[in-house]
Amino acid sequence: MRTKSDTLRIVQKLKEEYPLAECTLDYASAWQLLVSVRLAAQCTDARVNIVTQELFAKYPTLEALAAAGADNIEAIVRPCGLGRSKARDLAAMSNMLLNEFDGKVPQAMENLLKLPGVGRKSANLVRGDVFGLPAVVADTHCIRLSNRLGFVKDTTDPVKVEKALVKVLPPEESNDFCHRCVLHGRAVCTARKAYCERCCLAPLCPTGKKALAGTN
Repeated sequence: MRTKSDTLRIVQKLKEEYPLAECTLDYASAWQLLVSVRLAAQCTDARVNIVTQELFAKYPTLEALAAAGADNIEAIVRPCGLGRSKARDLAAMSNMLLNEFDGKVPQAMENLLKLPGVGRKSANLVRGDVFGLPAVVADTHCIRLSNRLGFVKDTTDPVKVEKALVKVLPPEESNDFCHRCVLHGRAVCTARKAYCERCCLAPLCPTGKKALAGTN
């Protein structure tokens, strides 16, 4: 487990390496972000952005999406994979937002989790990016980096990772930290290989220290 002091050093290194921390999904409103993050399950953000460009052009409002029906939504979102289940969730989610939340995406975690297809990762992304609230988005990159950096040990449980990071991250840094984990996880600390020799975090990382020691 890392200390808060360790964590601040890691946060600062990532801020220096990736000054711009932002979501890589394209959206213009809170409900569009919910749609995009649901489609992003087992799909790349780049692919989702292509698909949602067509989806939001055809159904530009929450009302239009709710009226479209799952079959029409599926015809567009199929390239993202799991088209039937994703379309079903999006149709149900949009209708619930209209019928139970007056067409507004709620801020409260418990209300976000009521929405079909919305888990803690999606809810935290909305809370952080849309509402500016402290939020830890424990996606695949964040989970991988958390293990390699020593925030957690041998776990892929997103809830355990989220809880571990909440304990040590400054709340105001948590959302941007997770965005930077995505950027770093794609560029350097990849799933296939950790490129420790060019990692800004290597001196602070147990995995990086071992890798660099082995090259000396």
